[in-house]
Amino acid sequence: MSETFTVAEIAAALGATIEGKGDLRVRGLVHPDMASPDDLVMASSPDFLKRIVPGSARAGLLAQGADWQAAGLEAAILVSRPRYAMAHVTRAFAHRDALDPGIHPSAIIEAGADIGADVRIGPFVHIAAHARIGAGSCLYAHVSVGEGAVLGEGALVHTGARIASRVTIGARAILHQNAVIGADGFSFVTPDRGAVEAAKASGGSESGTQNLALERIYSLAAVTLGDDVEIGAGTTIDRGTLRDTRIGAGTKIDNQVQIGHNVTIGQTCMLCAQVGIAGSAEIGDRVVLGGKVGVADHVKIGSDVLVAAASAVASNIKSRSIMMGVPAMPRDEAMRSVMALRRLPRLMETVDALKKRLSSMDTTG
Repeated sequence: MSETFTVAEIAAALGATIEGKGDLRVRGLVHPDMASPDDLVMASSPDFLKRIVPGSARAGLLAQGADWQAAGLEAAILVSRPRYAMAHVTRAFAHRDALDPGIHPSAIIEAGADIGADVRIGPFVHIAAHARIGAGSCLYAHVSVGEGAVLGEGALVHTGARIASRVTIGARAILHQNAVIGADGFSFVTPDRGAVEAAKASGGSESGTQNLALERIYSLAAVTLGDDVEIGAGTTIDRGTLRDTRIGAGTKIDNQVQIGHNVTIGQTCMLCAQVGIAGSAEIGDRVVLGGKVGVADHVKIGSDVLVAAASAVASNIKSRSIMMGVPAMPRDEAMRSVMALRRLPRLMETVDALKKRLSSMDTTG
């Protein structure tokens, strides 16, 4: 059975105001449509507050000033920023798959691996020689850790994640299912100048010779992730060629993101699902890339940049910019382009009407 808390205990942990019956005990945080008397209902806005059916819940997590009594509640935790409070409350109620203390008998730990104190290692985990697993870390089933890799204290690695050789991962990192950290970079070269090089040299006017042979450039470096980094399910981060691919502390990366070789990403960035970053791109701190954003190779993005979903970043972006579109451009400019495109059919109708009038004038003249 999941752990329960009193409303007063939750409010105290949040440093929040409590009104009503603080001794009510709740078992989880739920949406208003799913509320029961034993739940803490989340209603961050007046619209959600209206959706609480009287009698369905007794306690709520609400915005300051909310009329909790009108919603039929017996107790309320009132906070200035409900969504931020939600982060802390969901952590308290989060479900964790069971994993027994110690090392499962089916796990393979090679000679020379260093396993810290209070580490939990699940079934069929493989830890190669000379890898280091920090104290308090948790590795679920079928995780693999390559030779010489380092995993910081308190890391959480979910089922099927792959950590390649010599990768360094900071403390409290979270790797979700089937993430791959440290695969070889996608880097090839032709004996003579190939199509891509010719296109760049000509400014895109010609593709040059065909790629008759492709020779792999091997990735000799690795990947370094800072502390408190989170990597989503199915995300892949390639190792560097001669220097590590680097992800800064506190950065959060969503599912199915591809980060190429030699890329550097700063601290506290957010990369949403299906972002693709080509090799040697440089991204500053606190950057947000919306879903399906593509970033070209060697592009530099400054700090505090927002890029809207499905945008294509083909050139450098200065700090504190808001960009969108294909190719990505400042938001105001992109919106003008969108509006102009929407007016294009009407403009074409006007042009056609004018052509008909001119043609008629020529005939009658």
